[in-house]
Amino acid sequence: MVKVLERHERLWSQLSQKSDLTWSDFPWPMAKPPATPEDISLAMISAYMHSPFWPDKEKSKTSKDRIKDHMKKWHPDRFETKHLIKVTEGEREKVKQGAGNVARYLSDLLRKENENSSSSNIFGTGD
Repeated sequence: MVKVLERHERLWSQLSQKSDLTWSDFPWPMAKPPATPEDISLAMISAYMHSPFWPDKEKSKTSKDRIKDHMKKWHPDRFETKHLIKVTEGEREKVKQGAGNVARYLSDLLRKENENSSSSNIFGTGD
């Protein structure tokens, strides 16, 4: 998993340098790269975000902060203007659907994180 996370970090930095992108160029936030948008699941993204194997500079972040960072990367408006416009025509719709799935699942995860932290705080056991 450490290698996956390090590879994803490299892929994010390389995206802006590429002019023609395909599905496989994206660091989908899952341990195993999905083949289709339907392969992207809440459970897989949750496991990825909560992994204990993040590189050192990420280890100090909470899962909630990591989710927020990824939400910025996968936000539809930002994603479409920075990356989707560079995706080859034949894969553009597939990548758009996949990115949309990721954005929705990250939103769901953040909502769950917020619910968990607010319910913990009510009883004085949270952050």
